[in-house]
Amino acid sequence: MFLADFHVHSNFSDGKLSIPEVIDLYGKRGFGAIAITDHLCEEKSFLGKTAAYLGCTLVRKNFQKYLDVLEEEKERAWKQYKMIVIPGVEISKNSILNHRSAHILALGVTNFVDADPDILPIIHSIKAQGALAIAAHPVSTRKIEKQTLHLWDRREELRNEFDAWEVASGPFLFDEVLHSKLPMIASSDLHHPKQIHAWKTVLSCEKHPGAILEAIKKQDIDFRFYSEEPVSSFNAMQINNLLPDG
Repeated sequence: MFLADFHVHSNFSDGKLSIPEVIDLYGKRGFGAIAITDHLCEEKSFLGKTAAYLGCTLVRKNFQKYLDVLEEEKERAWKQYKMIVIPGVEISKNSILNHRSAHILALGVTNFVDADPDILPIIHSIKAQGALAIAAHPVSTRKIEKQTLHLWDRREELRNEFDAWEVASGPFLFDEVLHSKLPMIASSDLHHPKQIHAWKTVLSCEKHPGAILEAIKKQDIDFRFYSEEPVSSFNAMQINNLLPDG
């Protein structure tokens, strides 16, 4: 069994750490797999153009460099830590309205994904690459921040389109997803090192990218709260009571 985190940002978008620093952060802690998923915003919207101007998103002209760095660090991560690194992006469709905002994780990408079309074409574009499409923090994150609620509003339409929905993005479990009977995944949405204290996905499959993605699709996974700080017995009891049986 090994711990995995499938929602991690580097300074290629709005993360604090470089990709090598991210690799070392997780590798030194014994994680078996991570996906680095930097933001890839819309190119035509005002907020997307602003993110590009501020250097908070991947863009076409640096996307291949991003993949090249991931490929190089993927090899180092395996040699040094026996940790799998999966290349990914977080498709970010942002709006001033929470119910029009949507973020989609693409795990295992090999090519640029256009973030401007509607949700369904984006999902199909992701899957055409053999990658997984994950609904990122589709309900309230329980934090004071902009929310991305559009996917949850369309959950019945999109139920069979996504490979999984985030049941946790950071330190909070999302009750709505937990009890929805949708396929689930748990990750940290890490932007800086302290955010590593969060829910993670646990796998028991072979340490191979294909096997890991297949385990997520088949839901042969479990969830665990990872912390390097003491967790009170009260909080631990709450966590255990929230998890579904089996």
